Amino acid sequence: MSHKRHQIEASEVQGLKYFKALSGLLKRLHEVGCQRDRAGNRLLHMDQYVSLLLLYMFNPLCTSLRSLQQASELKKVQKKLGVPRASLGSLSEAATVFDSQRMIEILAELGGQLPPIAAPDKLKDLPGILTAVDGTLLKALPKIAWALWIDDQHKAVKNHVHFEILKGVPVQATLTEANASEKEVLEAHLQAGRIYVLDRGYAKYSLLQRVLEHSSSFVCRIRDNYVGSVIEERPISAQGQAAGVVRDRLIRLGGRSRGESLAGPVRVVEVKCQPHVKRVHTGRGGPEQSEMLALATDLANLEAEVIALIYQYRWTIEIFFRFYKHVLGCRHLLSYHRNGIELQTYAAILACMLISLWTGRKPTRRTFEMLCWYFTGLASEEELLAHLQRLQKTG
Repeated sequence: MSHKRHQIEASEVQGLKYFKALSGLLKRLHEVGCQRDRAGNRLLHMDQYVSLLLLYMFNPLCTSLRSLQQASELKKVQKKLGVPRASLGSLSEAATVFDSQRMIEILAELGGQLPPIAAPDKLKDLPGILTAVDGTLLKALPKIAWALWIDDQHKAVKNHVHFEILKGVPVQATLTEANASEKEVLEAHLQAGRIYVLDRGYAKYSLLQRVLEHSSSFVCRIRDNYVGSVIEERPISAQGQAAGVVRDRLIRLGGRSRGESLAGPVRVVEVKCQPHVKRVHTGRGGPEQSEMLALATDLANLEAEVIALIYQYRWTIEIFFRFYKHVLGCRHLLSYHRNGIELQTYAAILACMLISLWTGRKPTRRTFEMLCWYFTGLASEEELLAHLQRLQKTG
């Protein structure tokens, strides 16, 4: 028995005035992709397409490209977002003709307006911007030829994300096939003035050297059985011991035979912690067992417990990935074209930034749900504002 597709009604779309604040920022995108349209026949422009993508992010009734097309037929959507009625064909074409890279400058500008989120005082005066980097897989259909993964029937793309920890939002994303090297992608996108917080998948000493050459720093988990020449054993303070620090040493990592060493010595802080809940449930650890983390860093002047705290905050990017894939709906791809997936990715990042700007806090599932209820007409503006006021009081 087939289920009739839900027809979106005007009463199920409200709160679009909040998107109008973006119109000035998105206006610069209006002529993107119009170079070949000398006759001026294009009806759907890039700024309008991005507005519709944001509507897709925030309105749970928009579950596909076809439902987004139906929403574009509503007079309220056309008036508030300044978009025309869009055909299914024009929406599909938009994913290939609107250059996704033009979104990057908008994300950078909006990111500069984000206030810092609540964080321990020890993380507020660091010599760089705390930036967690990691990748996440999005499974794709076999017909996406470039999305190499396991085999021809199992395809996927990988999103390589740079996440500013103290703002609680991603600031950069790079899309590749699933088999692309995370280390190589990071090396190609290194910036100055950052403290890169990295898991073991990035523990390549030549990559860490490149981070230093870009005038940035790193806190990177390395193998527990790392090899190197110890230069100095550093004392551990009472605060460090309370944070689980068991060793703090200056060491020259790597060996000449491998050709995989850093130019100079680095600091390695060893921290004892409880294993992640998932690892306990899979039998790889237990409540009575502890796990040792070896954290390599060039930050020689920070307390050992601060190094441990910095790495602890790496989990914020994992929380974002859950939010990104499960809440913002990015497990469902609106396009199978690389540029179209990038547009959807950047729209998701833009949505996260908007939530932070609207609420003054990092995006959470509960706040996202309240926004969705508001945008679908299930919650009033008064109820939305009351929710945000409660957040401010508890923050």
